[in-house]
Amino acid sequence: MKAYIDTSVLGAYYCPEPLSAAAEEALRSVEGPVISSLTEVEFFSLVAKKYRLMELSEPKARQILETFTSHVADGYYQRLTLTAEHYAKARSLVGAFTATLHTLDALHFALAMSEKLPILTSDSILAEAARKHKVKTTLVK
Repeated sequence: MKAYIDTSVLGAYYCPEPLSAAAEEALRSVEGPVISSLTEVEFFSLVAKKYRLMELSEPKARQILETFTSHVADGYYQRLTLTAEHYAKARSLVGAFTATLHTLDALHFALAMSEKLPILTSDSILAEAARKHKVKTTLVK
């Protein structure tokens, strides 16, 4: 089964935290993990934030980014590109007022919806929005 992997799951998978074991198990259950270029930028931002908060040393943060970049380059993840259609869909989702969606989450959600992909996330707000729009979602917890 293919699934769109939210940055929250990638963060738990690559960075040591309480959800790491659950994220690894969930990712291993997906035969076709899908991310976007937005996911990559968000992941780098997440690791940089963990470094700034002193949750990761600089060498550990760099090693995590290198591992992730290597996995992307090796084709472990299918990478999709956001298009004008996805931005328009995200705008409609946010403007519908039916669920609490942050801007970047709306873009992830729009891409997953357009590709008819279930979402793998540890973000309960994104999971709830997906359910409201009848998109299959697995909440990693």
